[in-house]
Amino acid sequence: MTQDELKQAVARAAIDYVVAGEIIGVGTGSTANFFIDELAKIKHTIKGTVASSEATAARLAGHGIAVFDLNDVESIAVYIDGADEINAGGAMIKGGGAALTREKIVASVSKQFVCIADGSKLVDTLGAFPLPVEVVPMARAAVSRQLAALGGTPRLRLKAGTDQPFMTDNGGEIIDVLGLQIADPVALEQQINQIVGVIAVGLFAARGANVCLLGTADGVKKLAY
Repeated sequence: MTQDELKQAVARAAIDYVVAGEIIGVGTGSTANFFIDELAKIKHTIKGTVASSEATAARLAGHGIAVFDLNDVESIAVYIDGADEINAGGAMIKGGGAALTREKIVASVSKQFVCIADGSKLVDTLGAFPLPVEVVPMARAAVSRQLAALGGTPRLRLKAGTDQPFMTDNGGEIIDVLGLQIADPVALEQQINQIVGVIAVGLFAARGANVCLLGTADGVKKLAY
């Protein structure tokens, strides 16, 4: 199976976690896009969605799926999103698509977090994928120095084909930290969150996944945490 076929398989499997008559949180990225396409087939069964990015909101709306502002929603039954890496404990690195802050917000208010990913995303130790950190633009250099002191190599994310910083939906910039071996994801998440100027770090460890649906050549495997 191709990587896209694996993503489609887990997207279909995630439909089983959609709660009828409720609000569904929807993530950002290629695997989440496959889920949105599957969700469109049963859109009449749900109340609506909360999107983790402008891109996701546009794709949902394009399918005729209702999108609510989080401020107008009292509860979210389940949040379904991909991951750039996930370990055996359900801790993840997310933010390759630059939506980490809104993803973290939506996940934090959801009753359940279902991660959907192809098998290559399961790792023993997080950190091979560069860790995204969203920062207030004026704090970029100051935050980078503190991230370097943690043992990583910070790199400002640029707009494709330019030398200009990539800007998030929140007006923040992204520093990708290379070369980390993250033995204690919860502790590192807390440590980076304390750096002044950090908006959010792409470690989802304090609030990790409850379930991971992993696409493999042998079918979709379920990991529960």
